[in-house]
Amino acid sequence: MHTLPDKARHFPATARNRDVIANVLKRNLPATGTVLEIASGSGEHSIYFAGIFPSLRWQPSDPDPVNLESIAAWSDASGAANLYPPLQINASDLVLPIGAADAILCINMIHISPWDATEGLMRNAAVLLPQGAPLYLYGPYKIDGLHTAPSNEAFDNSLRAQNETWGLRDLEDVKTEAEKNSLRFIERVEMPSNNQSLIFRKNV
Repeated sequence: MHTLPDKARHFPATARNRDVIANVLKRNLPATGTVLEIASGSGEHSIYFAGIFPSLRWQPSDPDPVNLESIAAWSDASGAANLYPPLQINASDLVLPIGAADAILCINMIHISPWDATEGLMRNAAVLLPQGAPLYLYGPYKIDGLHTAPSNEAFDNSLRAQNETWGLRDLEDVKTEAEKNSLRFIERVEMPSNNQSLIFRKNV
């Protein structure tokens, strides 16, 4: 691997899943506009997607100051003109430092955050998105109350051992929370390593 920019973090999972995620995004993102990424982590996804979708403006965000420094470092190193400086956003915040978005992405957050983060994500998506705009989620989920693989069950147990408010969520619970906020479930796409892509769109 090349030398990282100063303060930049590297998460190996990003390189493994970014292309399969991009293939789903190509079918669901608008042609132009601003894409808000919630919980951008290291910032590597935003950098990569900004290069693949140059007609879209990418707005990364994260609540963690260390991650915000990493996002900024990757952004500065890339020089991408369509990548905005990161915003400090917690998904459960009642007031966000952004007024609107044409699409929202949230990758690998829901299982490593309290449930109120998912509630806040849906609530804020309903406020920020125009009619028909997509909310894209990626990560491991339970389907009909069951884990999709033994490895996911072991992962779930390890998360709950770290923090009792974390853990894999059931797809039906996520769909119900979305529907409370005028977000219609569109599609579930099975992804490698027992992950799922979930597509929602804003109703009227």
